[in-house]
Amino acid sequence: MHTFSTLPVELVYRIMDHQNGKTLLCSMQNTSRRLNQILSTYRRYRTLTELTLNVIGAKEAQHTANALRRNTTLTTLNLGGSIISNEAAQLIADALRTNTTLTTLNIPASRISAKGAQHIADALRTNTTLTTLDLNNNGIGGEGAQHIADALRTNTTLTTLDLECNRIGAEGAEYIADALRTNTTLTTLDLNSNGIGGEGAQHIADALRTNMTLTTINLNWNRIGAEGAQHIADALRTNTTLATLNLRDNEIGDEGAQHIADALRTNTVILISFHGM
Repeated sequence: MHTFSTLPVELVYRIMDHQNGKTLLCSMQNTSRRLNQILSTYRRYRTLTELTLNVIGAKEAQHTANALRRNTTLTTLNLGGSIISNEAAQLIADALRTNTTLTTLNIPASRISAKGAQHIADALRTNTTLTTLDLNNNGIGGEGAQHIADALRTNTTLTTLDLECNRIGAEGAEYIADALRTNTTLTTLDLNSNGIGGEGAQHIADALRTNMTLTTINLNWNRIGAEGAQHIADALRTNTTLATLNLRDNEIGDEGAQHIADALRTNTVILISFHGM
């Protein structure tokens, strides 16, 4: 009976041709030394740059983490719709500490808690290649936002952060705003649907007065009201780097719109979405 240890290389290649990326990356490697050698010469494995997985439980997270430690070609990992427990988040985060090729990590709608966000934040302190992190629709709350914000103070590679639908509130907005005062690499921030209100808008506005790197910020669906719009408008009078600001469905009304309009008399680089004021 033939096994992978004895099959001709070309036949093993043909078997690999029928496997998906998950099997190649997470299951076939480290089965045997010979299979590892064959994998290292297999074209699909050597050119695999993006992978989509559905991680459910610590066991699958461990396989994913092991793959991240070994693989040197993967640049984008999509884990959306997974169930990422605190343990699973820690396993993946631990692998990110040493991985040097992944640039995009998407983990939307995966039930990541504040503790899970802490594990990911810890990895951001040492990871030097990740540029895009998508944690939208996870409900990390204000506590989770604090962990991410703490990491942003020292991280020097992340340029895009998506925290949409995470219930961070005004508290979380304050943590993120404090980080924006010292962070010099983040260019795109999505805080859509976080209920930050007028108070949270004030925190963000205060940070925009000194932040010189953020070019895009999404504050849609945050109930900032006319008061919040005024805070944002005041920041626009001095900020010279923000290019895109989304304020849709924030109940700012005519009064808030007037505040923004007045600011635009002196700020000429801003593009604003107002639909559904």
